[in-house]
Amino acid sequence: MKPRFCSIGSINMDLVVQVDRFPSPGETLTGKTFNTFPGGKGANQAVALARLGADVRMAGKVGDDSFGEEYIEHFTAAGVDIAAVQMVSGCSTGVAVIEVDGQGENHIVIVPGANGEVDREYVRQILDSRGDIDIFLLQLEIPLDTVAFILQELKQRGKRVVLDPAPMPAKEEFDKLIPFLDIVTPNETEIGLLTGVDVQDVESAKQAGDMLLDRGVHTVIIKAGGRGSYIVTREGARHVPSFKVEVADTTGAGDSFNAGLAYALGEGMAINDAVRFASAVGGLACTAFGAQSSMPDLASVKKLLDS
Repeated sequence: MKPRFCSIGSINMDLVVQVDRFPSPGETLTGKTFNTFPGGKGANQAVALARLGADVRMAGKVGDDSFGEEYIEHFTAAGVDIAAVQMVSGCSTGVAVIEVDGQGENHIVIVPGANGEVDREYVRQILDSRGDIDIFLLQLEIPLDTVAFILQELKQRGKRVVLDPAPMPAKEEFDKLIPFLDIVTPNETEIGLLTGVDVQDVESAKQAGDMLLDRGVHTVIIKAGGRGSYIVTREGARHVPSFKVEVADTTGAGDSFNAGLAYALGEGMAINDAVRFASAVGGLACTAFGAQSSMPDLASVKKLLDS
């Protein structure tokens, strides 16, 4: 049977400005281009899965504004199941204001809007009605209390969960989530905040990952951008190289990675192969502008994997 996925998380409209460089505090710069793109880490992961051909549901909320209406249409066109998406009256859809510099790096400011209305009662209804889901994807752009509730519920129900710990909250708040985590995918900055370890190689990745494993996490996958990824399990740590691509915009690359990882695990791949698959998905997502417009289809991923 085809695996089923559900992304529970944020739905944002991304307002993207392309600049030669980031402004200093108090400085005004002239931007090169401005565009709006559907975004939000939860929605990004759902759309990335749909682009790969997965059976995926989205759970989250939008406002009753033009962005919310546009997003509902976008999900439908992308092939994402929107039965669980709610429109909140009198509330704005979440937005992310993104600056992208000449090297493809980004700065992001998020205004949660309707994402802040994703509460326990709403989530309880989703979980009770979606018992057929095989793998859940979570992020931290909805209230942390809600994420904690979801993790505890899914652990009790024996479900597989992939958590992207972004944006990182205060360490003491995130520490409360650790005992309920299955697979967690921090980047270099996030793993440093979580453990105090500067991950630069397999040895330091193992040191940092073991700190989370010792507290109950099953698998730690550290995303290191152009340097690839590190997998840390009870069997040890190993490095998975990245794919060489021409980078245009890294926005959404981490979300594409997580979607690729979930897809590969749903297909029964071993963790090494799953992370390599995820690296290909994340790499291809860097080759065009926009979080979702750059997400690859399955044929493109297979072509890169075979190259």
